[in-house]
Amino acid sequence: MKSKTLTLLLSIAMLLLWSCNEDPFDEQSGTFTDKRDGQVYEWVRIGEQIWMAENLRATKYNDGTTIPYVADSSTWHNLSTPAYCWYDDDGNKYKKDYGGLYNWYSVNTGKLCPKGWHIPTKEEWEILINFLGGDQVAGGKMKESGIIHWNSPNYGATNESGFTALPGGVMMPKGTCRSIGVSAYYWSANELDARSAWAYELDMSIEGIISFDPLKSGGSSIRCIKD
Repeated sequence: MKSKTLTLLLSIAMLLLWSCNEDPFDEQSGTFTDKRDGQVYEWVRIGEQIWMAENLRATKYNDGTTIPYVADSSTWHNLSTPAYCWYDDDGNKYKKDYGGLYNWYSVNTGKLCPKGWHIPTKEEWEILINFLGGDQVAGGKMKESGIIHWNSPNYGATNESGFTALPGGVMMPKGTCRSIGVSAYYWSANELDARSAWAYELDMSIEGIISFDPLKSGGSSIRCIKD
């Protein structure tokens, strides 16, 4: 009897140990909680990469310090230090769906994404794009389908990748917001020169995805990729 009881207890212990060690990111998609602020994000596996399937909406760095919030256009225009804002300074309306707009100086801190995640490099963006068939068609496979968030025609949008790109617009270097519903802009971790860094654009009118080099002082959306 004691032998059977001991065997049963050992089996339960092994099952509990296996459950604790199971990697939640072994699946195709799921959710995780950003411990710094309790925000819950969806994620998706695309090829060998794991991406957040929502735009970042963090207000703190992953060390717990506050990311400076700047909404005044004249202040934003003169910045060469980290900052973020909500589109049109309206977090109640835009935060949940579209996330924040962060300048590249905040990207360059290396502390913007949740721990265990990072800003994708240009190389990592290109891996994603190539996996989805190249820059002429990848945008459609990344954009949320339909016109709930995107303006019509949202050309070529299927979201077959699960990336669910949303058109969060942009904070222009001069401090004005534009293109909500029209375009999605995402930073990479790579700078081009002292003034510019690499980013990617998806638009309602095209099926592709465009790489370009905006000024670091502009504000774009953030998608993080798993370490």
